[in-house]
Amino acid sequence: METVIIIVFVLGYLAITLEHTLKIDKLIPALVMMAVSWALISFGIDDFQTWFDSSKHALSENFQFLDHDDKMYVLEETLLHHLGKTAEILVFLLGAMTIVEIIAYFNGFSTIKNFIKTKKKSKLLWIFASLAFVLSAIIDNLTATIVLVSLLQKIIKNRKMRLWFAGLIVIAANAGGAFSPIGDVTTTMLWIANKVSTGYLFAYLLLPSVVCMIVPTIIASRLPVFKGYLEIDTSNPEPAGRFSGTMLYLGLAAIIFVPIFKVFTHLPPYVGMMLSLGVVAVFAELFSSSKFSMTELDKVNENPPVHHSPVHYSLSKIELPSILFFLGILMAVAALESLGILFGFADWLKVSTPMLGSELAGAEVSDLVVLLLGVGSAVIDNVPLVAASLGMFNEPMDHELWHFIAYAAGTGGSMLIIGSAAGVVAMGMEKINFFWYLKKISWLALIGFLAGALTFFFTRTML
Repeated sequence: METVIIIVFVLGYLAITLEHTLKIDKLIPALVMMAVSWALISFGIDDFQTWFDSSKHALSENFQFLDHDDKMYVLEETLLHHLGKTAEILVFLLGAMTIVEIIAYFNGFSTIKNFIKTKKKSKLLWIFASLAFVLSAIIDNLTATIVLVSLLQKIIKNRKMRLWFAGLIVIAANAGGAFSPIGDVTTTMLWIANKVSTGYLFAYLLLPSVVCMIVPTIIASRLPVFKGYLEIDTSNPEPAGRFSGTMLYLGLAAIIFVPIFKVFTHLPPYVGMMLSLGVVAVFAELFSSSKFSMTELDKVNENPPVHHSPVHYSLSKIELPSILFFLGILMAVAALESLGILFGFADWLKVSTPMLGSELAGAEVSDLVVLLLGVGSAVIDNVPLVAASLGMFNEPMDHELWHFIAYAAGTGGSMLIIGSAAGVVAMGMEKINFFWYLKKISWLALIGFLAGALTFFFTRTML
């Protein structure tokens, strides 16, 4: 039965990877893979000899001697445990997405556009790369990419030129998301699972992430395509709404507050995110009520108030397919973890993979394994890779392994346009060709990834 479950997982994984070829949204195989895996576990529960206790991160003793009812009870308790851990991540993401949509409702991101005054290509590249790096650490790399590519479309009319900027934005956004607990889904997963803390995450990964962004940007700024000036009109700034700037800064501050809340209260991050969402929602409702003019009151009275609530509107804009995908993939990986498959695979990796420099830092897991995980995240979605690593390794909190995994999975996806959520959304918004990105941008992303990894080898020796 274990073999059948692994086959189901592999087939589901392939379907996710070939999403664009099969023309099937990746949430569908993720949900099917999750449901079928747990159903097969239920059918074959009496035949399993081992069971992995996720709460203790160890194999359960005497599981094979339990009767059917006791094994089913263990199964239900394990399923509930994993659902609870997964729900923590999903509720956190829902809160963050809603805050970002509220900012967009008030046209808050237009404030950023009005700061851009230059027409020099290389200088504009540095502005967008820096914005992508900083914004992704605050509002996550996916949203930062959406915001900045949207700004590109308003500023740069030449599509071929926009493609180059979009490619470098993807690299910078993924780099910026790696060192922040709220900057990338995979880093958030490690943070919520208490594998990394905010302070050590910054200490380990801030410098490698900066290097990962700066090195490709320096090289790109010297390419012929970024020489000269753009034909753009910056003389008439886009008019911002009455509360655009206020909601932008309030929303960003609310998201930044979440790690601080966790440090002081020791409560799960989703609790702080719900508090932040509540505060932002209060101001959004107050500000939206003052947006209506006297001539609009009759229109408002003709329709139910719910349609004019910025919070309800923002909730309707959330990308629920992504939420369902995370649910499916995390629970599917949890099925493999519960059977002890990932635990055994981790032991095999530890003894069969050569140690590349890890002995210098006393690491138990080869750096090569993590580097391969980073390269793999460019081909395969990084969410299941990190989810699998949570079940494979049992190193303590803030062990260098977890921070290296956060870096590799977060930045490795930049090497292919389909390797990260930021890349996929840029691909969709600008219709970027896979092979164009492979030829023009991938080598820059690879250089940045390796430069950041070498920097990490240095930073970990200092901690």
